Amino acid sequence: MSNDVKNPPAWLGVMGGGQLGRMFAHAAQSMGYNVAVLEPSADCPAGQAANRLINAGYSDAAGLDALAAQCVAVTTEFENVPADSLSRLAQSVFVAPNAHGVSVAQDRIAEKSFFVASAAKSGVLPAPHKVIAAQADIDAISDDLLPGILKTVRMGYDGKGQVRVKSRDEVRAAFDGMGQVTCLLEKMLPLAYEVSVLTARAADGASVVYPIAENVHRDGILFTTTVPGPNITADCARKAQAAAQTIVAELGYVGVLCIEFFVLADGSLVVNEMAPRPHNSGHYTIDACVTSQFAQQVRAMAGLPLGDVRQHSPAVMLNILGDIWYEGEGADETRVREPAWDKVLALPGANLHLYGKEEPRRARKMGHLTFVAPTLAEAQQHLNAACAILGIEP
Repeated sequence: MSNDVKNPPAWLGVMGGGQLGRMFAHAAQSMGYNVAVLEPSADCPAGQAANRLINAGYSDAAGLDALAAQCVAVTTEFENVPADSLSRLAQSVFVAPNAHGVSVAQDRIAEKSFFVASAAKSGVLPAPHKVIAAQADIDAISDDLLPGILKTVRMGYDGKGQVRVKSRDEVRAAFDGMGQVTCLLEKMLPLAYEVSVLTARAADGASVVYPIAENVHRDGILFTTTVPGPNITADCARKAQAAAQTIVAELGYVGVLCIEFFVLADGSLVVNEMAPRPHNSGHYTIDACVTSQFAQQVRAMAGLPLGDVRQHSPAVMLNILGDIWYEGEGADETRVREPAWDKVLALPGANLHLYGKEEPRRARKMGHLTFVAPTLAEAQQHLNAACAILGIEP
């Protein structure tokens, strides 16, 4: 379907009911749109905010048809939506991103192949890698690929489906532990730090790119995002941003796309992976940029001009996990009262975003905090103070 301008109060659809869909709904509604969400879970973050919740599975024909009948355009809030479902929707409504873009991003083999094919134009390659689909593939691993990280080809996120391996025997054990599903072995590189580049592309080919975000992970989950990235050089930042815009164009993508890069110890750049949606590392844009990543998603799918990506304040974002609702460990663990949000919000530049999830669980993303300030040092100081209040090691 074409992407003619779709003005409010038109209905926009979202596949998925998580927090990204919730924040999309907030952005779309602030611009005058109505939002319908398709999600099998009745009590979901996006459903709490949407104008309509269609309780159906992501491949449910009746649910998909109801979404298509209600909406003039549909997007997705997570990458594991079945590509066939997006293709079905695209028969009657505009879908951004389309099935092709999502299918590449949700399969590590297709993603790595795409990065390699795009490298002549983007100037950036992925880490050396090898497909592991059978025991014979393990026997054929070259010595220079180890140590590495064995990753499932599909469904991995927040550190899940990944095992660090140092030898062929460890690869075998990890491969067996993953049920011998097809995996990708990636060579471990001398990583200095990780950055992500948030970009958006319109159907007419226009694209924009946000400032470079520098990320710190703990236990495979994003811990903090700092923008502007304090370590990246201006030249490396330009290279990453240019590569991201090349990649989004080569993919023929419409919507918001986040691409993660590794900056190595020698300053060189390696492309890691991409997410065909707004990204955890882009949450700072809600409070620190003229146009948030979610408002940008609305603009792209509705055929509106892309928004200004200018960052008006330095920012640091902290993920809030369910751990901080608990005290003690193991059998001694007890539920404690709600975290001291009043003390956190007394800090200068504090912006609290909770996702409406009723049950806090360890390692579950419950919300995020963004601190904005006149200087990056002040924002970091206030974030450290929040960590002290919440019992998080900074």
